Amino acid sequence: MFACDDPGQVRAVDFPSPSEAPPVFRYSKDASTLDIVFPDWSFWGWPEVGIRPWTQMLEEVAQENERVPWPERQPYAFWKGAPARFRIRHELMRCNASNGQEWNARLFSQDWKHAVRNGFKDSSIPKQCLYRYKIYIEGNAWSVSEKYIMACDSPVLFVTTPFQDILSRGLVAGKHYWPINREHVCKSIKFAVDWGNGHPAQARLIGEQGSRFVREEMSIDYVYDYMLHLLTEYSKLLRYKPTVPEKALEICTESMACTARGLHRECMMDSMERHVAGFDPCTLPPPFTEEEAKEIADREAEVLRNVEKMEG
Repeated sequence: MFACDDPGQVRAVDFPSPSEAPPVFRYSKDASTLDIVFPDWSFWGWPEVGIRPWTQMLEEVAQENERVPWPERQPYAFWKGAPARFRIRHELMRCNASNGQEWNARLFSQDWKHAVRNGFKDSSIPKQCLYRYKIYIEGNAWSVSEKYIMACDSPVLFVTTPFQDILSRGLVAGKHYWPINREHVCKSIKFAVDWGNGHPAQARLIGEQGSRFVREEMSIDYVYDYMLHLLTEYSKLLRYKPTVPEKALEICTESMACTARGLHRECMMDSMERHVAGFDPCTLPPPFTEEEAKEIADREAEVLRNVEKMEG
């Protein structure tokens, strides 16, 4: 079953034996849920908000990165999004410069209704790569903005979150992003920007490593590889042979795209694969051992502790 919403719902506490949990594919999960993370729809475009397919967006962002080199960008942390309904985002909006307090953040509320009427002229993702630092913060759970924020060659100030998706599970704190303490967001952002502006070579390296990760490790080819391996491994667990119901309706490319109009049709056509790959999918590595998983978790925790000590 594919669940097209954000937070995980298959609670681990309800299934003492994880193998008995129903296989629900979802965009994100946390430590308390057993949902299986799967790529979200925006890799193939999000026409409702004017976002092109992932490969095309990467090309546009790369052009903007080249047009405005990192040292020439505004020396602040940038975020634009919808803060309504999410407490953590309301906390973030308090970090805007006000009452004589400078938190080194430039934050903007996104009004999607206005953006639609305006033809998304003020919502261009590539044009948001004008700041030295980008902020990532959760929404209802994980946020679809994550990969676009990571692609700007700017260090990502990643507000710590319990949620995981197919991208965040591979990120390494201190290498691909700078962690921001969710308990005192403004103070943490101010320190990160001050530190980055005072250590430009190190800050720039974090931005480049994070962007390289999303461009290379999250290329659409690897996204398809992930889907293939995930579904192939899951199929090995089936104890029955799936059959097509008699009254099932087959959906083909033509039945989906021919009736689509405008940006919906453009996204479908732009993201359509026009050839069969001339190479094999990547090799699925073995799962982490308990020792390896603990080592990764310990290393992550150490980075967070070190940053917290630096902040004072």
